[in-house]
Amino acid sequence: MKLKICGMKYPDNIIEVGAVLPDYMGFIFWEKSARFFDGVIPPIPESIKKTGVFVDETIDTIVAKVQKHKLQAVQLHGKETVAFCTELKSKLQNRIELIKVFSILDDFNFDVLKPYESVCDYFLFDTKGKLPGGNGTTFDWKVLQNYPSSKPFFLSGGIGLNEMEAVNEIIKTNLPIYAIDVNSKFEIEPGLKNSNDLRRIRELSLQ
Repeated sequence: MKLKICGMKYPDNIIEVGAVLPDYMGFIFWEKSARFFDGVIPPIPESIKKTGVFVDETIDTIVAKVQKHKLQAVQLHGKETVAFCTELKSKLQNRIELIKVFSILDDFNFDVLKPYESVCDYFLFDTKGKLPGGNGTTFDWKVLQNYPSSKPFFLSGGIGLNEMEAVNEIIKTNLPIYAIDVNSKFEIEPGLKNSNDLRRIRELSLQ
């Protein structure tokens, strides 16, 4: 099971968390976020895919951030259309992984996913809340029993150490869960992660 740690902000903490060797590390380029990243990403192990998180941003801005920070993945957390995703992929010459986020609470119309399947590498399911992400709450994972696609997805939304038992149960199903995405449940403050707790979840996700 892959692990994505999102919402990184502080250089020293980025290096510290990099030593945990997550598969993905997320940097939020949405100015309204308490975890907004506006610095220089320090050197981290090459095995970690640097992921830029954007919310209804322009294609030119996303491309510029990808080039500046040498991102390997882009996560779209807004209302981006299929046409937008297609143009972005083209501009980036298909060199990055594209993750499209869909927010869920108690139910979800999975029909909306079909047009995105051919252009996105992964979906990410997060909890619908006041903010596009980082709300620290889980959604009803039973909704995913109706997932009709074979497209791999990231499971996100309020996942902490206390949720790992439930995570392991859903992983045992036939759902194509590619990774778990963690953020606020591992924070000392917004953007500052507890590396000891992250080491523990890294161990659990490898089991």
